[in-house]
Amino acid sequence: MARDRIRATVTRLQRHYRSQRTAPTSTLVHTPHPYTRALGLTAVVLLGAWLGLLIVGSVRTPVGPMDTSMTLRPSLSGGTKINVSPLGALELDTHVAPIRLDVDVDQLDPARSQALVEHPERLSGLQSEVTSDVTDGTTGLALRSCVAVVSGATALGLAVYRRPRRALAAGGLALALLAASGISAYATWNPKSVLEPKFSGLLSSAPSVVGNARSIVTEFDVYQKELARLVTNVTKLYDATSTLPTYRPDPATMRVLHVSDIHLNPASWHIIGSLVEQYDIDVIIDSGDTMDHGGAAENSFLDPIPDLGAPYVWVRGNHDSAATQRYLEELDGVHVLDDGRAVTVAGLRVAGMGDPQFTPDRSVAAQGDPAERMAGIRLASALRDQKRAGTPVDIAVVHNPVAAHETDGEVPLALAGHIHNRRNELLPRGTRLKIEGSTGGGGLRALESDEPEKVRTSVLYLDRRTKRLQAWDEITLGGLGLTTAEVSRHLAEPDTPGTSPSPSSPATPP
Repeated sequence: MARDRIRATVTRLQRHYRSQRTAPTSTLVHTPHPYTRALGLTAVVLLGAWLGLLIVGSVRTPVGPMDTSMTLRPSLSGGTKINVSPLGALELDTHVAPIRLDVDVDQLDPARSQALVEHPERLSGLQSEVTSDVTDGTTGLALRSCVAVVSGATALGLAVYRRPRRALAAGGLALALLAASGISAYATWNPKSVLEPKFSGLLSSAPSVVGNARSIVTEFDVYQKELARLVTNVTKLYDATSTLPTYRPDPATMRVLHVSDIHLNPASWHIIGSLVEQYDIDVIIDSGDTMDHGGAAENSFLDPIPDLGAPYVWVRGNHDSAATQRYLEELDGVHVLDDGRAVTVAGLRVAGMGDPQFTPDRSVAAQGDPAERMAGIRLASALRDQKRAGTPVDIAVVHNPVAAHETDGEVPLALAGHIHNRRNELLPRGTRLKIEGSTGGGGLRALESDEPEKVRTSVLYLDRRTKRLQAWDEITLGGLGLTTAEVSRHLAEPDTPGTSPSPSSPATPP
C-alpha cells in the first residue's frame, strides 16, 4: 500500500514537471506588483486628465464688459490667477486644492464698455451682472472640465492598456479626483481673497484696483461689491491703456513707507521718491543700515533725502556710524531717533533706538544679541515714560528685531530690518512686529550671490484717529535691473498674540 502511494506521488510530480517544461512562454511572464500597477494607473489618469484640460478644458464667457477665457489647471496650492494682458496679472488665494482657476481677459467689448462710460448709472447694476456672469462661466467650466478629464484619461488609458475595462476605470478615477478637488475648493473657498491680491506687471502700479485701506477693513462681507469694483477698475485700466489711474487714498488713512537696509544703493532714492508720489506718503521710516561702512566719504549719498517729498524718520543700523548720524541730523526734514527719543511727525508719535553696535569697526568685538536686548530694554523703558507722560508712542523703530522683541506690550507697532528678509509677527503681549527686507536689494552685496537680492519696501496704512495699522502693501522689485514688480495687499487681522512667529535673527549680522 505504501509502495503504491509513493509510486502515485512520483507519477504526479513527473506529470507536473513535464507540464512546466511544455507550458507556454506567456505563463512564465512575471506579473506586475499591485503597487506598480496602481502607480502606473495613477500616472495615466493624471496625464490624461491634464491633456484633456489642456485641449478642451477652457470656456469663453463674458464678464461685464470683458470677454474672458476660464481654464482649470493642475496646481499644488490652488488659487485664482487673472491675466489682464498687457497690464499684468492678479493672483488671489481663493481656495486650497490641487487645481487653479486661470482667467484670461481676452479683450474689452467696445460696445459694452462705451455704454458704461456714457451711462454711469449702469455701474450700480454691474454687481449683479458680474456675479451672474461669473456663476454661469464657472458652471460651464465645471461641466466642460468633467468631460475633458474623463475623455482624456479614458483615451490615454485605452491607448496604454488596450483594454476597455481599464480605460473606463481610468476615466472614472479621473472624474473622482476632479470631484474631490472641487469639494476641497468649495470647502476652503475664501471670498475675502479679492481684498488681498498680489499684483504683477503694470498692475502693480495701480493699488486702487482693490480700493482704499479704510474700505478694506470695514467691508469684509461685501465680496460681490469688491468683485464688481475689480471689473470696473480693470475696464478703466483698459480704457487708459498705459496711463494708469491715480491712487486716491482715503482721507482717514495715514500712509507710512517703511524702508530698511538700503546699503548705499543709489537706485533706492528713485524708488522711494516714486512711491512717495504715487501713494501720497505721509512719512518715511528708515530702520537703519542706510550705509555700508559708515565712513565720512559715504555721507554725500544721503543728500537726496530732503527732496524725497515726505518727512524722513531714521534710526541707526549696525552699518551706520556716529558720523553718519550727525550728518543726517543736519539735513532738512530728517528726524533722527536714538536713546528712546520720541517725535511727532505727520500726526504719528514715533520713538526709536539706534543699534548699539557698529560692526564695520573691527577694533571692537561685537557683543551680539545681549547688547541688542539691552538696547530694547532701554527703549521699552522710554516707551513707558512716554505713556506715563500722556504722550503714548504709536510706532517704535529699531534696527535689529532682537531689540524690537523687548518692546512687546509697550507700543502697538514696532518696525525693524537687519535680516534682509520680510517678516510679520504678532508678539505675545500684543505688539505687532514688522520686519522689512532690503530696500537697496542688499546694495553691493547683491553682486556676491548667484541671483540678485530683491528690493523690498512696504506701505503701511494706519487709521488717522486710532493710529492703528489697518493694512499694508508689500512691494517687491526684481533686484538689479528691476525687471519685475509685485504688490501684495495684506490686512491687519484682529490682535491674537503669539501668532505668526518670526524666526530669530542670524548670529552673524548682515
